[in-house]
Amino acid sequence: MVTKQELVNGYETEIKYQRHMIENLGRWFSLLFIIASIGIVLIYLFHKSFLPILIFGILLALVGILGMVVFGYGIYRGRINLQKVVDDFNRKLIILKRSFKEHLIHFEVFFS
Repeated sequence: MVTKQELVNGYETEIKYQRHMIENLGRWFSLLFIIASIGIVLIYLFHKSFLPILIFGILLALVGILGMVVFGYGIYRGRINLQKVVDDFNRKLIILKRSFKEHLIHFEVFFS
């Protein structure tokens, strides 16, 4: 049987961990944005002059944009999952409080 304190600690740890992971995804998203931006700058500067750098710029832009889509979706789904964990935690706290009140009522009836 899990105690109330173990349940609270477990959920708090999970919520902190998931928030940290969402922050990490945000950092990767920013890095990929910078990569895509560099690629776009290379495309703009070398679209008429130097083909290898133009191709490199196109590759950087594509990798950056596709990575932003993937990591953006990960952030989106991570936030949804985090909200589900928070909702489940709140639901279990309400159940625990209700159960505790019922035990108090039974305890008072027993000793009165």
